Amino acid sequence: MQSKLLPALGLLAAFAWTSPLLAAPADDTPAAEESVPAEAQAFLKSLHPATGDVVVPGAQATLKLEKGYSFLSAKESQEVLTRLWNNPPDQDVLGMILPSEDMKVLLDDKAWAVVVTFVDEGYVSDEYAAKIDYSAMLKDMQDASKDENAERLKQGYPAIELVGWAEQPHYDAASHKLYWARNLKFKKADGSSDSASLNYAIRVLGRRGYLSLNAVAPIDQLAQVRADMPKVLEMTEFNDGERYADYNSKTDKLAAYGIGALVAGGIAAKAGLFAKLGVILLGLKKVIMVGIVALGGFFARLFGRKKTQ
Repeated sequence: MQSKLLPALGLLAAFAWTSPLLAAPADDTPAAEESVPAEAQAFLKSLHPATGDVVVPGAQATLKLEKGYSFLSAKESQEVLTRLWNNPPDQDVLGMILPSEDMKVLLDDKAWAVVVTFVDEGYVSDEYAAKIDYSAMLKDMQDASKDENAERLKQGYPAIELVGWAEQPHYDAASHKLYWARNLKFKKADGSSDSASLNYAIRVLGRRGYLSLNAVAPIDQLAQVRADMPKVLEMTEFNDGERYADYNSKTDKLAAYGIGALVAGGIAAKAGLFAKLGVILLGLKKVIMVGIVALGGFFARLFGRKKTQ
């Protein structure tokens, strides 16, 4: 069955699945292998998850994966997003962290996944991190989200309500890592509720930019995601010479925005506006972030251009 949010059929339509992931039985037990289409089984077996210490190409960073975690390469992650989860392609995706070494986890609608990208727009100053009023920021983001709903509906996407923080933004000044979670509710054109989702975001600041890690999961998995994210934070580091403390103000580029713009969702803070939210999520159970350019009124690609992170 084709996703109502996306024009492409992908494996989802070819297998006549009812959602971007194979639906689990009513008792929430994992789907038996014989219930998974042969094409999907072949796809999962074609993947090559890496474990242990994994270099993230293009980001000058290394993941020190604990036992029980794995990482898919950029190419294979992009295939999962497009072929298995039926989302638009995006070449900026550098990989995907999974809470399992068994690729069947990709068919589990209760499991989370973290998609990794790198934004090379310079050193993001954390000078005013402790002074940010996140309650006021949330109100600005909610207002901007409402203003954009007409355009979302016109483009065939559901309207979105930013319900609030599922986890209020927190910045660790010692490790230079920022994380937060948003509770989002989707509404159909007739105003009826469609689905809810959790968008858990991590930003690891470095010398030349930041790693953007976006965890996707159903909202009812917040407790599990919250419990697992500290491990993901600990496992993610820039390589020596590329860390936040290695910044050289004489030679390195300084980003035109600070910590607050990362949470608000874009670089339009340069103009004094929260113009880019990046809070639209696609899908029913597995959801992927899509960037929105508020002032331009058009949809960016999945996970957007680097400026939408």
